[in-house]
Amino acid sequence: MSNNLVIVESPAKAKTIEKYLGKDFHVLASYGHVRDLVPKEGAVDPEHDFAMKYEVIDRNQRHVQAITKAIKQAQALYLATDPDREGEAISWHLYELLKDKKLLKDKPVHRVVFHEITKKAVTEAIANPAELSIDLINAQQARRALDYLVGFNLSPLLWKKIRRGLSAGRVQSPALRLIVERELEIEAFKSREYWTIDAELSAEEQAFKAKLTHFEGEKVEQFTIDNEERALQVKQTLFDAADGKLLVAKVEKKQRKRNPAPPFITSTLQQEAARKLGFTTKRTMMVAQQLYEGIDIGGETVGLITYMRTDSVNLAAEAIAEIRELIAEKYGAKNVPKSPRDYKTKSKNAQEAHEAIRPTSARRIPVELQKFLSSEQFKLYDLIWKRTISSQMVHATINTVAVDLHCGSDRNVFRATGSTIADPGFMAVYLEGKDDNAEGDDKENFLPSLEEGRPVPLNDIIAGQHFTEPPPRYSEASLVKALEEFGIGRPSTYASIISTLQNRDYVTLESKRFYPTDVGRIVNKFLTEHFNKYVDYDFTANLEDELDAVSRGEKDWIPLMRSFWEPFNTLIHEKEESVQRKDVTQEAIDEKCPECGSPLSIRLGRNGRFIGCTNYPDCSYTRNLNEDASKSSEPEVVEGRVCPKCESPLVIKTGRYGKFIGCSAYPKCKHIEPLEKPVDTGVECPQCKKGNLLKRKSRNGKIFYSCSEYPKCSYAIWNAPVQENCPECNWPILTLKNTKRRGAEKVCPQKECSYATPYEGDPDDVLGPKG
Repeated sequence: MSNNLVIVESPAKAKTIEKYLGKDFHVLASYGHVRDLVPKEGAVDPEHDFAMKYEVIDRNQRHVQAITKAIKQAQALYLATDPDREGEAISWHLYELLKDKKLLKDKPVHRVVFHEITKKAVTEAIANPAELSIDLINAQQARRALDYLVGFNLSPLLWKKIRRGLSAGRVQSPALRLIVERELEIEAFKSREYWTIDAELSAEEQAFKAKLTHFEGEKVEQFTIDNEERALQVKQTLFDAADGKLLVAKVEKKQRKRNPAPPFITSTLQQEAARKLGFTTKRTMMVAQQLYEGIDIGGETVGLITYMRTDSVNLAAEAIAEIRELIAEKYGAKNVPKSPRDYKTKSKNAQEAHEAIRPTSARRIPVELQKFLSSEQFKLYDLIWKRTISSQMVHATINTVAVDLHCGSDRNVFRATGSTIADPGFMAVYLEGKDDNAEGDDKENFLPSLEEGRPVPLNDIIAGQHFTEPPPRYSEASLVKALEEFGIGRPSTYASIISTLQNRDYVTLESKRFYPTDVGRIVNKFLTEHFNKYVDYDFTANLEDELDAVSRGEKDWIPLMRSFWEPFNTLIHEKEESVQRKDVTQEAIDEKCPECGSPLSIRLGRNGRFIGCTNYPDCSYTRNLNEDASKSSEPEVVEGRVCPKCESPLVIKTGRYGKFIGCSAYPKCKHIEPLEKPVDTGVECPQCKKGNLLKRKSRNGKIFYSCSEYPKCSYAIWNAPVQENCPECNWPILTLKNTKRRGAEKVCPQKECSYATPYEGDPDDVLGPKG
């Protein structure tokens, strides 16, 4: 048996490290956390300084037994779990377990920390071991205890006041509040009409546009022109004043610099992977973990990136030197700045030893490793490599030009702007993505050469109607950004926060946007009305900061726990007595029941919110939340059709999954059919090859395409199918995807395949009418 036992979290990491350390070292995996709080009341005891009762996690019993057996033969123990608070906690739990079993007597125990899994980093760490950090351990224990106390006390209250099976979390609840508040903002939004006036011009055989900025001496604001009549009047006035031309009054040329984005930290990696690769935060962290733990690249297993849970934008001096050499070789010496770029870390908790997420060697070019990587691994590694290299390159130089054109006199002014990239610099390698279709500087807009004092032919004046739009719903990228800005949770927890909200059915993700469910709304309403302090963004952020202070040794964790627990526990008991279930699950509306005259209310049922009579069960009147009261009393008859089974009239009914056609003779006749019959696309199902893909509508009115053999075959896609084999992976169909940024494209529906090509035809021929 080897003299030294090394413990890491995962078997992939264990395999990689054992190769580096040789025969004197045996490396085993703990498979994550080995102990957790006992899953019952009393696991955290506030009466005795929040003493915690732990037990070995069932699924990890055999791994603990393997470690126990191995330590008996070993002379020294090296705890080499991840370099963060969770890693520190795993090491501490293992140490406590083995100590309780009296297996560490006279054996040295070392804490080993490395931020990349390369032979050099691992051997250096083993040669320079440290001790466990009690501050990090206390911070992690405090977090776990807080989450337990909130969950174990607030969740049963939700069961009593709303419905069984619900739960609340210390950081998930403020995150839910973000999504619900955005939805309420969208629902309350009132669209406003506004008009823009653009001049269509041409010079040197090049067409360009200019926007009206001043009319009759007054500056044109967004709502200066807010109706069609006024817009047409302004247009005609300008047309008459122009007399077929505008005069170039001022040409302003500037040159500006744009600097690269810093290298990735956890949150920015999650955001960019969501924007550019369509990855969920969970998927991003899973693939990053694989790249960190080690990949076989032709006989050599090596970690390709540094540790992926970090708040630091620092890069090691030797990494910067290697990156600068590579930039000079690959992109030319002119793209290497005179001195290395230095980025400032925002997080107070980021330690100097921690680095940004970077390739362990810049010389491992993505395209050269592609054959050793899965499609997802390659995409993420390529993203990390490009961002890292670009962060140490020279700025981009952008030429901007702004031209003021007078229409008839200097009281009417149009402005044309354009920009061109004079020197791409870092933009030749990487450009940061934008949320919600924001335009970046990468979009070039050329203007012809224009001279002051010269007339320019006017082709037309266009009056364009617009309407203000509500704020967009959160995507994964924008939600992560908001969580970070509000200080809710920490980057390492964002993936689990988002997963928990979805798993609890508090939110759904549709078209890559988060929508709160009816249950999510009710839970949020209850928490914001009765536990407002605990879903307050500032309170949550301040608590996170205090926990971070514990991890830095600046605060004691027990007084922090007391200051949270005592008022929280008092409030729980108060609300148990004072809040009635109907106060939470019912919302009064100003309407009487058409059947008994009692007040109606919005209520929460098994399938979501609905309008029902408060005189239930004596009166059973109900209708859908968005249904018109006048229409709900009498079912709508389907004109010109009768039931094919009993020839009674067919009517439109409403069930748990929305509207459908049913027989008016129900329950004698139970004939039903969908309100809208699915449209056959004529494209064969690529999975079962028996049915065709049908165009259907989801409960929420969203179009999707699924196999006609359902439920035997469950194949379904969101985008319209095209009967063409994918040239890259040979999947039997492609799909038609239409986005603002890229236009219509034929793309492969297989997640692991990245094939996409512009679609030349009319998308409506395939997509059909919307809705």
